[in-house]
Amino acid sequence: MKYERQSADEGFDPDGQLVAIDHRRDQALSIYGEYGLSRRLTLQAKAGLTRGHDRFVSYEGRGPVELGLRYGLVRTERSAVSLYLGAAKDGVGRNAGYAPPGKGDTDLEARLLAGTSRTVRGRSYFGEIQIARLRRQGLADETRLDTTVGVRPRKGWLLLAQAYGGQADSHPVKSRWLKSEVSLVREMGDWSVQGGWRWTPTGRETAADHGPVLAVWRRF
Repeated sequence: MKYERQSADEGFDPDGQLVAIDHRRDQALSIYGEYGLSRRLTLQAKAGLTRGHDRFVSYEGRGPVELGLRYGLVRTERSAVSLYLGAAKDGVGRNAGYAPPGKGDTDLEARLLAGTSRTVRGRSYFGEIQIARLRRQGLADETRLDTTVGVRPRKGWLLLAQAYGGQADSHPVKSRWLKSEVSLVREMGDWSVQGGWRWTPTGRETAADHGPVLAVWRRF
C-alpha cells in the first residue's frame, strides 16, 4: 500500500523553462498486488483512491484501476527479462501531468522489463530498466522509461534511487517529464516500510511537482 502527495507552484513551459503556476496538490492512496500463477506468469493488479485541487477544480474519488499479466521471458541466476501486458481504467484525478483532472478513459500498455543483481564486497546491488508504450483513450499516447537502482547498505535495509521518464504524443507540444525518487526501505520479516521523496528535475508542459512517498509492503 502506498501514499503519495505531490504539490507544485512551478511548472515547465513548452521550452522546458521553469515558470510560476497556480498552486496544485494531488494525493493518492493505492494498493498494488502480485500473484504468481505459474513459474513464469504473474498477475498484477492496482487500485486506489485519489483527491486534489488547483485553482479551478477539486476532485475526490476512485483512482486508476489496473490489471495485467507479466510473463518471464528469460531467467538466469542473476538476471531476468519479462513482458507485461495490461489495461487500466483512468480515475477521477489527474491521469496525466499535463491534463486536467478526470481527462482520460482506458489505457492499454505493453512493457518490457529487464533487471540484474550483483554482490560486491558483501553488499547486494541490483538495477532494473522498464520500457513501455501506452495507447490511451481520451489522452495522447505515451512512451515511458523507468529505471531503478538499489543497494543494501546493511542487513534489513534497502536504499532505492528511481527515475520515471516519459513523453506524450500531445499536440502542438509533446509533453515530457522526468521524475526522480530516493527512498529507504526497512525490512522486518514479511513486512517492509518505505519512506522517500519524489521531485521533477526537468520537463516540458508539465508541473514541477514534488512531495513524500510512503509505503508498506507485505510478502505472502
